[in-house]
Amino acid sequence: MAMVAALVNERSVVIFSKSSCCMCHTIKTLISSFGANPTIYELDEHPMGQQIEKELKGLGCKPSVPVVYIGQQLIGGANEIMTLHVKGQLVPLLLSSNAIWV
Repeated sequence: MAMVAALVNERSVVIFSKSSCCMCHTIKTLISSFGANPTIYELDEHPMGQQIEKELKGLGCKPSVPVVYIGQQLIGGANEIMTLHVKGQLVPLLLSSNAIWV
């Protein structure tokens, strides 16, 4: 879990993704549409992608992508992000983590 922790350390928003995943694209687009500039790790292009994916699965992330961290806190995958968005809680979470400004 140390590799994932190091990658999300001191970043407002981190998205673990795969370049061919349509749900990953949707989540990246949604979060970016609010003005956030997430750090994105494409696991299928990253040299340590398989190891990172194993760590994410070890954290309970199934499927393994997309996985979103906001304010160094594991939020979850597409379902969790969309649920927060529908409930009107995604933008306040991005604001509180200094990922966006109003």
